[in-house]
Amino acid sequence: MSTPIPADDRRPHAVVIGSGFGGLAAAVRLGARGWRVTILEKLDAPGGRAYVFRQDGFTFDAGPTIITAPYLLEELWALAGRRLDQDVELRRMDPFYLIRFDDGETMRCTGDLDAMRAEVRRLAPADVDGFDRFISESERIFRVAFTDLADKPFHTLSSLVTAAPDLIRLQGFRTVYSRVSDFFRDDRMRVAFSFHPLLIGGNPMATTAYYCLIAHLERLHGVHYAKGGMGELVRGILGLAERLGGRIRYGAEVARIAVEDGRASGVELADGEKIAADIVISNADAAWTYGKLLADHPRRRWTDRKIARARYSMGLFVWYFGVDRRYDDVYHHTMVLGPRYAELLDDIFVRKTLAEDFSLYLHRPTATDPSLAPAGCDTFYALVPVPHLGGGIDWAAHAEPFRRQVQERLERTILPGLGGHIVTSRMMTPLDFRDRLLSVNGAGFAMEPSLFQSAWFRPHNVSEEVRGLYLVGAGTHPGAGVPGVISSAKVLDRLVPHGAA
Repeated sequence: MSTPIPADDRRPHAVVIGSGFGGLAAAVRLGARGWRVTILEKLDAPGGRAYVFRQDGFTFDAGPTIITAPYLLEELWALAGRRLDQDVELRRMDPFYLIRFDDGETMRCTGDLDAMRAEVRRLAPADVDGFDRFISESERIFRVAFTDLADKPFHTLSSLVTAAPDLIRLQGFRTVYSRVSDFFRDDRMRVAFSFHPLLIGGNPMATTAYYCLIAHLERLHGVHYAKGGMGELVRGILGLAERLGGRIRYGAEVARIAVEDGRASGVELADGEKIAADIVISNADAAWTYGKLLADHPRRRWTDRKIARARYSMGLFVWYFGVDRRYDDVYHHTMVLGPRYAELLDDIFVRKTLAEDFSLYLHRPTATDPSLAPAGCDTFYALVPVPHLGGGIDWAAHAEPFRRQVQERLERTILPGLGGHIVTSRMMTPLDFRDRLLSVNGAGFAMEPSLFQSAWFRPHNVSEEVRGLYLVGAGTHPGAGVPGVISSAKVLDRLVPHGAA
């Protein structure tokens, strides 16, 4: 299904591969700049990782659930001559989320500094001063790493050289966990203020300390939920692209990016159809873009060897389930932490083994929006970081036993009696990320955001290999997460010329 192109539409043509948040945001920005845009989506509906599953009367957001920089969305709506609140209702979450430590203690994380200070004082009195200093440092890092750099291209060596003094001054060469440990002595506080890179595919023990900025990002702009689920936001951005003359085609898997005289000239679909274009924007996994879509094109930087040697984010095991009762004492966002932290991260990222213990994120959107389940019921998903497919785990054999472990863990902690109330269930494993979403190694968030895989070291927004090819999404600068991928599309405003005078 697609929107027909008007016969008199003579604008230059841009093809966008994939309809994740990065691809949809790119389509809006290109449409506003005078381009005729065609979005090609492999699946039967938009969203990519933000796809929506509907099953037995329950609605499940497949991937992202948190909105932390709504002003980036407001910018997209303004480009199409509308306001965000005309199409999507955002609800501010307070607290942002709850953290349940393995000892049963909980911590409410909020943007209210006095309330957060009280939580730290209750759990770790000696760390209150450290908390204040950490919040100040998070803001300093945010001003540089997000405000100044997130929507700027990093495709020239000079951009790296220019940013180097700030990198040194803000200690971005250190890891998140190391930097957090400068401010907190209590192990629980070190976990609570360092786990955030896991939300974008990073190992807190290896991710650049620049990601300490997330604490200030949450406090400054808040944590929000889109009424109706993230699918409403996906449909809203797609509606903007269509309002600007764009169209989308479903079931249109791109097999190859066509290159003529060193320049992208269009794409070829898996069924052999060829579509000409003046520019191509890939919202596909960056490693897939270079390793598969440009497999026949000689590459100087992103060679097969370099792609194979890159470090990828962890995989994800996601269990979606609906129950025939409500757990009204369970919050919308809850982090259920296991007994280990550093050792578990080593199992996931370094040893790539499936450990007996785990930590998980439990999403209960019906705490805020009962419309996502039948009356009197609850919708959940439990997301568990696991090794990517490079660890050789046979998920065809391990998926159901692992799901049972997750269920047992939830029953012992915050969902008593769960097994007797499950009425619908489905799973996603790293195999689904590889086969359904075409993510190399089944990684949940493309390449890991370590220091030497960030900014200039990450695949550039403007391709180093082919003229007229641009990249958006988690695998390029600035990285994963909804603010990151939407910012990657904003970078195009600095790189792509206007399509029409």
